[in-house]
Amino acid sequence: MAFGVAFLILLLTISLFSSSDALSLNHYAKTCPDVDSIVTNAVTSATSRDKTIPATLLRMHFHDCLIRGCDGSILLDSKGHHKAEKDAAPNLSLHAFFVVDNAKRALEAACPGVVSCADILALAARDAVVLSGGPYWSVPNGRKDGRVSRASDIASMPSPTFNISQLQKSFSLRGLSLDDLVALSGAHTIGFAHCAAFQNRIHNFNATHDIDPTLHPTFASKLQGRCPLHNTAKNAGVPMDPYSATFDNNYYKLILQRKSLFSSDQALLGFPKTKALVYKYASSKQAFWNAFANSVVKLSSINGGQEIRKNCRIVN
Repeated sequence: MAFGVAFLILLLTISLFSSSDALSLNHYAKTCPDVDSIVTNAVTSATSRDKTIPATLLRMHFHDCLIRGCDGSILLDSKGHHKAEKDAAPNLSLHAFFVVDNAKRALEAACPGVVSCADILALAARDAVVLSGGPYWSVPNGRKDGRVSRASDIASMPSPTFNISQLQKSFSLRGLSLDDLVALSGAHTIGFAHCAAFQNRIHNFNATHDIDPTLHPTFASKLQGRCPLHNTAKNAGVPMDPYSATFDNNYYKLILQRKSLFSSDQALLGFPKTKALVYKYASSKQAFWNAFANSVVKLSSINGGQEIRKNCRIVN
């Protein structure tokens, strides 16, 4: 029941605050013309010291947008007994908040009170993809920052255990199509996955199979070695793509080889339209890049914020 209510609230939020027409490519042309370069410098500097930064920034942006639109709510700190989104279990591995903080400080020095934290995160996600060898796209700006961040809202996020019907419903509630679903799933071509996210596929899958039969047996065996049943290492896990560290189309090839990590990845083969797109992107990196850029702009154009935060961690 709570899950359904969360979806209903999300749907109402998006219908009220979807504001893609309010965003523009020249939003800061006069008020903060160096915004792109300032954010890029912050992301580049952090990445030079920690190669895991790009995947984290991209995931952070997605997790922000998939709750109540791209309003920087994931950047807010918990306060007292009130747990914010960043302290919900699926977000505990996010560790690049300092990158946004650094960019915000530089922007406040250059153009105080002008650039939203939500816009910084959208720009940082684009730069993260570029630094990972992926495509560049122009980011429309003009988002406002939200004043609400609740850890409990993470329950409405798409789960790595979702089947294709659940994925379709989750994305459609956010105004996203099956095309967007397959393209945005390609973000799994970079980054790291904790064992808990795919444990259901490699141990006690069902009454007749210990391992998910859709997983390649040799690959499943390797995963069991990295993620034993009684795993005590909370941060144990594996690369999303063990064969490539760049933002390429290898994710789709892995799905076809039955070597994807999540049930939600393999689920893309469970519907004719999504299956066809998996084959298309597996055969053409450029087709994937074009689709990803279009879909990420569509996702990041949903916004329901109300202010320009002075500090990305606290409301004004």
